[in-house]
Amino acid sequence: TGPLTACVPCPLQTFNTSNVTKLCPDAQCLFAFYGGETAYHKYLIVLQFFNVFMFFWLANFVIALGQVTLAGAFASYYWAFKKPDDMPAFPLFSAFGRALRYHTGSLAFGSLVLAVVQVIRVTLEYLDHRLKAAENKFAKFLLSCLKCCFWCLEKFIKFLNRNAYIMIAIYGTNFCTSARNAFFLLMRNIIRVAVLDKVTDFLFFLGKLLIVGSVGILAFFFFTQRIKLVQDTAPSLNYYWVPILTVIVGSYLIAHGFFSVYSMCVDTLFLCFCEDLERNDGSPERPYYMSPELSEILLKGHLEPSKSADSQG
Repeated sequence: TGPLTACVPCPLQTFNTSNVTKLCPDAQCLFAFYGGETAYHKYLIVLQFFNVFMFFWLANFVIALGQVTLAGAFASYYWAFKKPDDMPAFPLFSAFGRALRYHTGSLAFGSLVLAVVQVIRVTLEYLDHRLKAAENKFAKFLLSCLKCCFWCLEKFIKFLNRNAYIMIAIYGTNFCTSARNAFFLLMRNIIRVAVLDKVTDFLFFLGKLLIVGSVGILAFFFFTQRIKLVQDTAPSLNYYWVPILTVIVGSYLIAHGFFSVYSMCVDTLFLCFCEDLERNDGSPERPYYMSPELSEILLKGHLEPSKSADSQG
């Protein structure tokens, strides 16, 4: 007989004891591929795409739930006329319960919009990685423009969602109404928004830098056994940069998590301040809800023109 050339199924357990090896001594049982031609294997890439999409959606939903919970707690402090007597007993748990009971749909919708944009960005990054060896300069230019546009769109949607969640926590309106009201409220106070955003970002950056730098220096002295108090307990390492870098990265992540709470506090109080400024005028009939300390910081430029106008009158 001639050589065996057909690709036929060969159970690996019985291949060596079968007569195939006698008919063709050079025959081998090789692995071909996983699975088969079922619908699951045909649409495997679609299922993987769905998994990526659901990951972004659920991650954004968890972040949105945390943001609206913090915004509700901080807003309950701001809108309490007599602080802290008018505040609820457990503002954080109360805000969390309201978010789960009344605002789950709004949070899911906002997370869905952001997840769609993020999946498109991931797809563009994948296409860019696959087309790196391509010689078409126009395709590369078009792909770079699309990546830049969707990066800007993602940043804008994150900013809009964040402020929409604050309005949801304050008024309990749906996502679209809250996003529209927050956007126009910020546009009416665009100068204050720009100044506050830059100042707070710089201060938070300095805070993170101080924490990470201090922890990094302390870790360096600890792992190099230069601290006499803990010199006996410090491990003797030949290459100490890996644990030092691990400590630095961990300290940055922890600092970022804590400062994100302060950032949400600043954004919530600022949005409440803008709303308070438009609804009230500081008179006995319509007094401000802001604390005296906050009014001294944020109302300096607002009160000086009114005082000068009263003196001229």
